[in-house]
Amino acid sequence: MGGFPLAARFHLPARQIHLDFHTSPAIGDVGVRFDARQFAATMKQAHVNSVTVFAKCHHGHLYYNTKRAERHPGLRRGLDLLGRQVEALHRVGIRAPIYVSVQVDEFAAHAHPEWVARRPDTGLCKGGNAFEPGWHVMDMSSPYQDYLAEQLAEILKTFRPVDGIFFDMCWAQRSTTSWAIDGMRRSRLNPESNDDRLRYAHQVALVYMRRFRQMVKRSSPRATVYYNSRPMAELAQDIAWIDQVEVEALPTGGWGYMFFPKYGRYARTFGKPYLGMTSRFHKAWGDFGGLKPYAALEYETSQMMALGAACSIGDQMHPRGELDPAAYAQIGRVYGRVAEREPWLTGAKPVAQIGVYQLESGVADAPAARAAAENGAVRMLTQLRQQFDVVGEKTDLKGYELLILPDQVEVDEALGKRLGAFLKQGGALLATGTSGLSADGRQRLLAQLPIRPQGFSPLSTTYFRFARDLKDMPSGDHVMYERGLCVEPAAGAKVLAHVVEPYFERTWEHFCSHAQTPPGKATNQAVAVIKGKVGYVSYPVFGAYANHGNYPYRLLVGAMLDRLLPKPVLRVDGPTGLEATVMKQGRRTIVHLLYYSPERRTPTLDIVEDIIPLHDLKLSLKLPARPGRVQLVPQRQDLAFAYRGGRVELTVPRVHGHQMIAFE
Repeated sequence: MGGFPLAARFHLPARQIHLDFHTSPAIGDVGVRFDARQFAATMKQAHVNSVTVFAKCHHGHLYYNTKRAERHPGLRRGLDLLGRQVEALHRVGIRAPIYVSVQVDEFAAHAHPEWVARRPDTGLCKGGNAFEPGWHVMDMSSPYQDYLAEQLAEILKTFRPVDGIFFDMCWAQRSTTSWAIDGMRRSRLNPESNDDRLRYAHQVALVYMRRFRQMVKRSSPRATVYYNSRPMAELAQDIAWIDQVEVEALPTGGWGYMFFPKYGRYARTFGKPYLGMTSRFHKAWGDFGGLKPYAALEYETSQMMALGAACSIGDQMHPRGELDPAAYAQIGRVYGRVAEREPWLTGAKPVAQIGVYQLESGVADAPAARAAAENGAVRMLTQLRQQFDVVGEKTDLKGYELLILPDQVEVDEALGKRLGAFLKQGGALLATGTSGLSADGRQRLLAQLPIRPQGFSPLSTTYFRFARDLKDMPSGDHVMYERGLCVEPAAGAKVLAHVVEPYFERTWEHFCSHAQTPPGKATNQAVAVIKGKVGYVSYPVFGAYANHGNYPYRLLVGAMLDRLLPKPVLRVDGPTGLEATVMKQGRRTIVHLLYYSPERRTPTLDIVEDIIPLHDLKLSLKLPARPGRVQLVPQRQDLAFAYRGGRVELTVPRVHGHQMIAFE
């Protein structure tokens, strides 16, 4: 397994609730029906072992006994809502970290509009216009940071020792207030530059993250600290200031079902406990009355278990202090499954043969094409049932057998040396698109690539044809919807596919039929080339797969992987929607098989409502020695198996959503 040395300092509870409580000051009956015993009993019955409860919400209000003006005006005198929640949870052995909203604070925004971050046109940073509901975003270089520090100091003193602090809304916010401009000048940055404004915002974020962490640790040394809403691509810098990593990903709330598998595979390489966060809502946060189907919640928590993450489910308590019984019936059923499987989850570490290289975000926002390349790689490798992590410039590459540079990874001198050392140590490499080339596609920056590049194709759409000796590949010419590069194979390289050009480029002057011009002639230009342990594809094949979903692209990459990684740790039959991961728990290996079927039920919403079983799946797992026993777990049902050539071969009788197989 690749990644950072494991150095987790505590066991992250695996069945968490993130209990939102963003409550308008126009609501006057806050907490009037809160019953501490019933609250705790509901959580306990739902198998919950950690609940994040609110000290301060996005409206800027506080929910405990305080003399500060920010105390929620609808919280009756003497009602310490947060204190009663913490006490009730602790009484039944449930952890209670405390939530604090950072950059979103409506109370402060209205009391001190000068503290609100400003756009270059001097307009306030706010969601929507002046007459639409939307949050103001505060400038952390203004006196607001000290204001927030005073609130935090009181929370830490009042609830000492706290279990943890969950800071939310912590991205790097560009601003043009006088404080921000003065700070940029002191840092010798140009306030007129969008990139420099982002650089300064990033500096400010790191300063307050360090400051607030130190405050928490001085007050409660064993407390955990986490900063949410940070870009995952900046995790390598942020990791010093957090104790766990939380991957917020509400699939039906805009994140989609590939967000967590992508960033979970990145988060887990840092050696700190991590969790996935979904929600019980039909859509996104604050979706009162929205109830997610049970099958979707089962799928989302099963993905977390299969990728080695603890589970967190988001909810929002009603302003009166009541929990939704229907939601906790669903949560209890799901978390009962998690608890039952924990003997095979606790301490398990992922097995990953492949590292998909992700560029950490620079100053400017990452281009959409780069995100598509990474997303397409994750989707494709998941469908190919490969075992992989998403890695970055700080990841230890030892232990990975293959690295993939998807579509447009810029190889500078430092990365070139790292990749060269990786190849010398016996690793394999697959690059696609301009990865390893100059931006114009004419020069090799990575000398090991087995090609002679000639720049971008003059044709926006071409075709590729598989080599004749590739077995089981569909014949004919397969359209590539994205512009590729013109390359010739290096001496001694094996070509797996060639370019086929259309009759002509489609223009207003000459076009054919409704879409791209049909294929006209085969060429000697290479599409897929392998020499030794290095492979190259001349198309941005991963981004094209993310954008178009054309399955021959997956077949092409699969053919490359068959040669670069001829002994995958896992092979399993089944439909492309079957997800498969391998975990290691001491001397035990656990395979997770997941099959759920999201359906596009609205223009923007994928729903999982039905669980369709699979039967009699053939599975082959690479193990160095014959196992003593193979079981379906948690059923503890023994399976017959054979051990041949270093592989365990068996048939899984049934997969109903999520099935685990333990090799003892």
